[in-house]
Amino acid sequence: MSIYSEVFEDENLINLIRAKLPRLFHLVELENSRNGKLGMEVGTAREKVLIALLMYKFGVDNVDAEIPITEHEIDVIVKDEPLSIKTLKAKRASSVKLIWTVDYAKVKLFADTYNPKCDMLLAQVNWDGIGNLYLFSMQAQKDLLKKLGKDIYIKVPKQGTNPRGVELSQVAIEHLIADKSTKSISVNFVKEAIEYDPYKRWLDEWGES
Repeated sequence: MSIYSEVFEDENLINLIRAKLPRLFHLVELENSRNGKLGMEVGTAREKVLIALLMYKFGVDNVDAEIPITEHEIDVIVKDEPLSIKTLKAKRASSVKLIWTVDYAKVKLFADTYNPKCDMLLAQVNWDGIGNLYLFSMQAQKDLLKKLGKDIYIKVPKQGTNPRGVELSQVAIEHLIADKSTKSISVNFVKEAIEYDPYKRWLDEWGES
């Protein structure tokens, strides 16, 4: 059993996730938006929130978040177990990026050689509704890839278009959510009022002697 399953079996932690995750993700959006538009970096910022959750659960010394930027699938390692972290903002299952790149040669190489090599933690953010935190096992991913075939399991942009990367398809995610091995925590994503000034932190830094 994956070490990450412990997150989904800890009732106190589940209650904490349900209580705090909406606020933390709301803060992330406030910090990574401009004129009401979210920046691309919001996904990376959400990942940091979830990595901090793992640090809280398993201890900072047991979590390795210093993963090389060239590693496309692994985002964190806890007690020698790698994990991929994905987030999406949607009311229901939707595709998510496996790799971001504008280089079609890299797209093709990734698609040709892709094979899941770790569990995946997926946060589905659904504001003003119920979202979920899912854990997809590596074995379930491998089995589904074999069952559906790569052409259905992943989405690859056509050559000659502007390639933004390779996606795990909506069909694949729907199947993974339904898999009997998948663990999940439902979260009511309600935005509470937060007074946020994007310049206060930096203003305070400038003011310190």
